[in-house]
Formats: sequence, structure tokens, C-alpha cells
Amino acid sequence: MLSPSLEDYLEEIYRFSLHNDVVRVSDIAACLDVTMPSVNSAIRKLSNENYLIYKRYKELVLTNKGRRVGKFLVERNSILQKFLQVINSACDVKAEAEAMEHYLSLPTIRSIESLLDFMESNRDCYKKFLEHCRHRQEKGLGLVNGYKD
Repeated sequence: MLSPSLEDYLEEIYRFSLHNDVVRVSDIAACLDVTMPSVNSAIRKLSNENYLIYKRYKELVLTNKGRRVGKFLVERNSILQKFLQVINSACDVKAEAEAMEHYLSLPTIRSIESLLDFMESNRDCYKKFLEHCRHRQEKGLGLVNGYKD
């Protein structure tokens, strides 16, 4: 099992590889806005765990295991972003999904995926949900931010 940090690196390497023939350490550093030494450290760990092949000063090549897990990580993130949009969350969807993805279990994410499928298949139910959300917001119902004065 990878740490959240290594998952982020592998997810970005996989994502980058979908649109580029060559993936370099500098590309990943730029995408994640981290230092080259940080990327090199993560690359060594991912290579040791057989997620990718890396030779110094060469491009990164995902193994079959790396591609499989990378694809899962990208799909997991996509499901969570879609979930936040569907529930009409007024948050930074990308940042929130990033925060959630490392802490939710696979059964929970599968349940979220089923809920998304249900809402998509039952548009009337989804419309009623959105109406319910608007009603609660208009009435000022729900959790109050205890941190605000």
C-alpha cells in the first residue's frame, strides 16, 4: 500500500503519461510544484516497489502494476470530484477530492460510485435532491460554521 504522497506522485505520472510520450522527473516536479529531490526520492520508492522503471537522467516508464494502480488512482479522483459536483458542494472540488481520496475506503468509494450511477439513471430523483438543497439553503438549515464569529 502506498502512502498518500506516493499515490499523488504515481497518479500524476500516470496522468501525464496519458498525454505525453515521455515522462521526465522535471515534468512531474513542475506538475506537482515540488522540488526535483522530492520527485527523485518518490521515484526511487516507486521503482523499488515495481510501479515504474527509472534510470537516472532517463524518462520514467510505468510498469503494468504502475499503469493499473495509476489508472485506479485517476478514476478514484474523478469519482470523488463528480460526487462533490453532484451533491452541489460549494467547495474547491479538485482540492476537496484530493483531500478525500486518501482517507476513504474502497467500499465507500464504490458506494459513492453507485450513488452517482443512481442519480444519473434517475434524473427526476436528482432534480428533487437539488430542489431540496436549494430549499435548505434558502431556509438557512444545516450545520452552522462554529468557527465564524
